[in-house]
Amino acid sequence: MEKTFFHRSPQPITPNHHSKAVNRSTRPSTSFATQLDKAIQDVPPMQISKHAKARMEQRGISIPSETWEKIGEKVKEAKNKGVQDSLVILKDAALIVSAKNQTVITALDREEANSQIFTNINGTILIDS
Repeated sequence: MEKTFFHRSPQPITPNHHSKAVNRSTRPSTSFATQLDKAIQDVPPMQISKHAKARMEQRGISIPSETWEKIGEKVKEAKNKGVQDSLVILKDAALIVSAKNQTVITALDREEANSQIFTNINGTILIDS
C-alpha cells in the first residue's frame, strides 16, 4: 500500500510568486571604507591628449612628476565638487583639464595665457609650485 503525504503551505503558491533567497555567506564582507579606498586607487592617472602633448612640446612646457600628482589630486577633488572642465594655473603654464575624463585637453605657457579668455570651464585650480 502506497502512502501519500500532502504538505499544506501557509501561503498559497501562485505561478507569479517568486521566492528570492539571499545567501549572505557568498557576499564579500568588505566595509564601505575599504570599497571607497579601492575606488580611489582605481581612478586612472591624468591623461594628456595628443593635442595637449603637441602644445606642450611646441611651447616648451615641462611639468615635474610631483606637480602632476598635485594636479591629479586637485582635479579629483574638483570632480567630486561637480566640476567638469577646469582651468589649472601653474607657475609657468595653464592647462585646460577635463575632470570628467582626467584628461589634459590643451596647454599654454603663462605668458600666452595672460591674454586669453577661457570659456566652457566651471572650475579653476591654482597650483603655485
